[in-house]
Amino acid sequence: MNFNLLLQSIENTHQNLHEAAAKAVNRLLTVRNWLIGYHIVEYEQKGEDRAKYGEQLLFKLAEKLNKDSFSHRNLRLYRQFYSSYPQIGPIIQASVPAPIWQSLIAKLQPSNNQSSTIWQSPIAKSDELFTPPQQLLDKLSYTHIVQLLSISDPLKRAFYELETIKGNWSVRELKRQINSLYFERMGLSTDKEKLHRMIHETHADTPMRPADLIKNMYAFEFLGLPQKALVTENNLEQALVEHFQDFLLEMGHGFCLEGRQKRILIGDEYFFIDLVFYHRVLKCHVLVELKVAAFSHINAGQLNTYLNFYRSEIMQPDDNPPIGILMVTDKNETLVQYATAGMDQALFVSQYEVKLPSKETLEHFMRQELQHAPAE
Repeated sequence: MNFNLLLQSIENTHQNLHEAAAKAVNRLLTVRNWLIGYHIVEYEQKGEDRAKYGEQLLFKLAEKLNKDSFSHRNLRLYRQFYSSYPQIGPIIQASVPAPIWQSLIAKLQPSNNQSSTIWQSPIAKSDELFTPPQQLLDKLSYTHIVQLLSISDPLKRAFYELETIKGNWSVRELKRQINSLYFERMGLSTDKEKLHRMIHETHADTPMRPADLIKNMYAFEFLGLPQKALVTENNLEQALVEHFQDFLLEMGHGFCLEGRQKRILIGDEYFFIDLVFYHRVLKCHVLVELKVAAFSHINAGQLNTYLNFYRSEIMQPDDNPPIGILMVTDKNETLVQYATAGMDQALFVSQYEVKLPSKETLEHFMRQELQHAPAE
């Protein structure tokens, strides 16, 4: 055996087992969430004290469990997942390790000793079309399933399930096709085969790889990995974020760091803010976005969205409205923009100008950082 053959053997072994591990993580995550949905529905139907909690059940559970993956929104999704995919039930037993399964069944036996099976979920109509449940577990990540749960029509949902599996679509591609009304266009099209070929040949982005199954928010929470491990960014942008964080804290203007890559949930989508500070003198949040790119209205709109979210959801009654700092580059010059829309009092805006670093100071920082940035 020569060296190149040894190298290839090691790489193949790693790749094959890495893909197998990714599939195993995805399968167990999906099964776990389906089972949690089962527990919730069973309790809501048969719990002795269910009337005590009523509509507040999920909020109470989220409070007691106190984990991101068990937020009231996620618990609601688990319940919906169980109710929307009864066909997964019969293969759960084959997906859960025997000791766990046996323990689970024992705990689920009703008090009157009547026989019980875990797949006694809502029964589908016989004429409903279902994607083979084994393919759902093998080919789709739980993040795919979350996207599919937004579709109430079972036929439409099954259509996107099959198209995603056949096209090996990423979650982004699935979402794009749903938003482009692919299902409706297929129904109206007189040449369905041509439309199908066009979609799969010209509109698909990079196909999903098995390893991508665990590169999603739900899998990271399931594995207990740090949130920052999920966010991959350009090395230069990462360096700028790190240095700018230290730069503001060292200025001593009252900045208190709340987080880097701060995750927020808007609707059913997660977003990440580069830096979030709380200014103890101004009594407001300061949101910072750094882009190694020329100024774009898209970036400005993104930061403005974050500001509106903080103003509506995070700001306390005695806080002042949040402000944003958007730092961008334009060729050899640096553009720095303050997002100050919505400030009602001119005096308050003046306070910002006094307490925050000046525009000139920020521009100087960017020029220095870019001048000494390592080559990529």
